[in-house]
Amino acid sequence: MQIGKGAVAESHICQAYADRVEVRGRDLTGDLMGRISFTDYFHLLLTGREATPIQREFLDVLLVSIAEHGMMPTNIAARMTLAADPGSLQGAVAAGILGCGPVILGTAELCAKLLVEARGKGGEPLAVAMEMAAAIKAAGGKAPGFGHPVHRPVDPRAERILELTDARGVSGAHVALARAFREAVAKAWGKPLVMNVSMPIAAVMLDLGFLAGMVKAVPLLARTASILAHLVEEQQSPIGFLMAGKAEEAISYIKDDKP
Repeated sequence: MQIGKGAVAESHICQAYADRVEVRGRDLTGDLMGRISFTDYFHLLLTGREATPIQREFLDVLLVSIAEHGMMPTNIAARMTLAADPGSLQGAVAAGILGCGPVILGTAELCAKLLVEARGKGGEPLAVAMEMAAAIKAAGGKAPGFGHPVHRPVDPRAERILELTDARGVSGAHVALARAFREAVAKAWGKPLVMNVSMPIAAVMLDLGFLAGMVKAVPLLARTASILAHLVEEQQSPIGFLMAGKAEEAISYIKDDKP
């Protein structure tokens, strides 16, 4: 029994043969290995096209910007999982990645959807952003890409991305909307909120021709590299159980009264 919509039974990504591997129509060993970087390859896998120099440059910038951020839940979950099962490197990586939702890392995807919706409305960017930010605030929602528990008054990663987009002539309609949302959110919330790194990641990717559904792939790939670094360190200098002990110390146990 078929579940969901029917689709053509085909894939355009890869086929392995006895004597070769073909990826997106290129011979893996003859056309790709030794010729392109992993960033180029990531772009090819994701889009089916080879990256332009500017796409390659900014994919590198964005991957570097979001890969590492200290003892975040993604890295803590991974390290504690490896401590519990030292032989399951892949399980520990998966544990970290499973935490990449709408609060940690997944916000870039929400930003992309917001910018695409705003772009679809047409009109002057600031007016559109003002209308949408006011609606989000009135509904009791949170503005994707704004606010950060550590970085104040600005997120240095976000500002560096925006600086580079201007310097390289990459800033387009979505970057303009991101900047408009910064002003609009400040007005709707009655105070400036930090534009965090997720908003410019989404804006730059959209301006470089990526689809909104591809945006989350960048933080996921980048953070996987970071998780692996934490897990190698965990193997060499374990702190997973130390973190568990600190959590036990930090949380107070309150004994309930007997009924």
